[in-house]
Amino acid sequence: MTGPGPELDAFVERYVAVWNEPDAAARRRMIEALWTPDGANFTKSNEWRGHKALEARVRGAHERWVRDGGCLFRTRSADSHHSAVRLVWEMVSTGRGQVVSVGMEVMLLARDGRIRGGA
Repeated sequence: MTGPGPELDAFVERYVAVWNEPDAAARRRMIEALWTPDGANFTKSNEWRGHKALEARVRGAHERWVRDGGCLFRTRSADSHHSAVRLVWEMVSTGRGQVVSVGMEVMLLARDGRIRGGA
């Protein structure tokens, strides 16, 4: 990916969809399609590496914020430069439509277009 366009739009749509997906089996397939086997996700205090850890990460966020919290994740903005993607997301209350949280992800992509592990 080298910048805005349909390829970036499709990628961020799939990325955000995995966090909203209620079906565990579908979520697992989406994780395998989005991340390489050694792919990673990071927060300020934690990191998750590999499909099993990523599945636990996404499941936990889904259960806390979507299933039990009444929120949905959506894209606020995204851009890319070569093999890096920066995504700004927002979590929105489904009842009031109010933005509850905003965050940013920076992802490094492998040659096959999936998210790889970082440094």
